[in-house]
Amino acid sequence: MGRVRLEAITWERLGDLLAERLLDLKPADGSPWPRIAFDGAPAARPGDLAERVAEALRVRGRPSRVVDAHGFLRPASVRLEYGHQDVDAYYDGWLDTGALWREVFGPLEPGGDGRILPDLWDPVTDRATRTPYVHLPPGGFLLLHGPFLLRHWFPLDFSVHVLLSPGALRRRTPEPDHWTLPAYETYERETDPAATADVVVRADDPRHPAWNG
Repeated sequence: MGRVRLEAITWERLGDLLAERLLDLKPADGSPWPRIAFDGAPAARPGDLAERVAEALRVRGRPSRVVDAHGFLRPASVRLEYGHQDVDAYYDGWLDTGALWREVFGPLEPGGDGRILPDLWDPVTDRATRTPYVHLPPGGFLLLHGPFLLRHWFPLDFSVHVLLSPGALRRRTPEPDHWTLPAYETYERETDPAATADVVVRADDPRHPAWNG
């Protein structure tokens, strides 16, 4: 984070302030659907913040759709081709970016129909979810959450990175998943998400977040 100053805030207030900031957001490409990323490791729980913002937008009369990137993981036969703990595969090959482009971002491009698929694959059952398509009305927000989102050149109009220090990331990541930690070091080195994102939220202490306003 360098010299960036962070201010303490509550999660509730953070959700409200982010929603207020998004209300006037106009996509640069002319799309009627603002596309927002909540980027962070699973231990940082970026999906919780996405849900808070969705609720804050709802009470302000703006529709949104929260999409979990984990619903677009590749099948296990592809994901685990090089073993269950291959760090390079986890970083580069687990997320089905093609499916996200096709089923989520494509329909939200200028001239799209707003008909998106909330999820495609269940990594637990390793089967297609068969979730029906949903229609996001013009002016509705896509709120996508998951890890490594800022390295794929997705057409994002605003991004939030939920940051954990290396120590907090290790503490809050279940021990069986510690093999994934080097991937986050690579992400930090190659993408520098704290410098790339529009807003950074530090969540080392989940009870007391701080943000860069």
